[in-house]
Amino acid sequence: MFRTVLVANRGEIAVRVARACRELGIRVVAVCSEADRGSAVTRLADRTVVIGPAAPRASYLNAAAIIEAALMTGAEAVHPGYGFLSEDADFAEACAASGLTFIGPPVAAMRQLGDKMSARTAMAAAGLPLLPGVLDPVRDEEEAARAAGAVGYPLIIKATAGGGGRGMRVVRGPDELTKAYRETTATARQLFGDGRVYLERYLAAPRHVEIQVLADLHGNCLHLGERDCSVQRRHQKLIEESPAPGLPAELTGRIAEAAVRGARAAGYAGVGTFEFLVDAAGEFYFMEANCRLQVEHGVTELVAGVDLVREQLRVAAGMPLDLRQQDVRPRGVAIQCRINAEDPARDFMPTPGVLTEFVAPSGPFVRVDTHAFPGYRVPASYDSLLAKVLVWAPDREQAITRMRLALDELRVSGAGVHTTAAHLGGVLADPCFRAAAHSTQWVYDGAGAG
Repeated sequence: MFRTVLVANRGEIAVRVARACRELGIRVVAVCSEADRGSAVTRLADRTVVIGPAAPRASYLNAAAIIEAALMTGAEAVHPGYGFLSEDADFAEACAASGLTFIGPPVAAMRQLGDKMSARTAMAAAGLPLLPGVLDPVRDEEEAARAAGAVGYPLIIKATAGGGGRGMRVVRGPDELTKAYRETTATARQLFGDGRVYLERYLAAPRHVEIQVLADLHGNCLHLGERDCSVQRRHQKLIEESPAPGLPAELTGRIAEAAVRGARAAGYAGVGTFEFLVDAAGEFYFMEANCRLQVEHGVTELVAGVDLVREQLRVAAGMPLDLRQQDVRPRGVAIQCRINAEDPARDFMPTPGVLTEFVAPSGPFVRVDTHAFPGYRVPASYDSLLAKVLVWAPDREQAITRMRLALDELRVSGAGVHTTAAHLGGVLADPCFRAAAHSTQWVYDGAGAG
């Protein structure tokens, strides 16, 4: 096992990784920007290195500064968390070239699955079902028009390098195609430095189901069940739960088997997520793979009883999995709500500011992953995620009740600071959500909540 690990991230995920390292007796090095001096992870770390100003490009995305910090502090491995450099194959290669272990999948798997086009091609070859679409990027407007005729409408244009719900646009008819193509390619170049896009059929109201996979470097690969991430706003997940409510176990079992098959075909190792869309007829389609820890990994941990960060560290250190598929017996229901520093009344505008109060909920089977505390300054430079509230219960009804009570207990205040907690409480109370009749296109508007 590693003696020292550098945590190349910030916020609640940096705290989460640091705690897992401490439990394993691993020395923790934290990096932080000037804006994050005194942050929660710096209080847990054995050593902290300031790597640049607040702007992510100059700090958390500065690969050279992170590698220099790791070498300077004697770290043997780098844990990237999620976001930032977590899916950057070039960074993983740079770590290896510097004698550092990148705690993530092999570079070849990252390159294959990180590009949506190569991922689609590889998963099609592995026998995973795909939505009708192209397997190569469309190069210009004329090619887009020809491809659209073959794919059919409605369709969605996606950036091949996209992620996090960004770089995609729905096209409902031929008259919208040219404008949508131009705008998506421009956005892709701006956000990802890669303007390539592809087309696939658009499902009007699917369920978003993802499978947590876990694999080692010795040929062992298994799944830890599914998560439902269908409650979204602008393709951003708000509430996640496991198991997926209202879906037959036979169907989710087949989706899980497909995910394992895809992971094996890609030579995957470590913790990863394979994401699928499920239509009203119960057909499922591979969407993408995430070569990293997910924001919602905690719901799987609660139902499966597996510490995923610990498993990441063990796999990266070359250790075989302790688990076999028959050992995985998920129980109960877990739900997660993402608490963002945003104002729902102003179209979810981020609300940075200094917290004068932060009181996390507690009680049996309630977990809060956060980096917030009274006096913490919510910065404007980063993602607005403030905390993740998770609950576990024997069944879904109890889990929903427990989560609503937990959100009621949460206290966050500060000049100009708002959160999404009350809005999410309304989602949980809505009859559509309680009946598991929601889809990715369902948007809670406050009507009918009780």
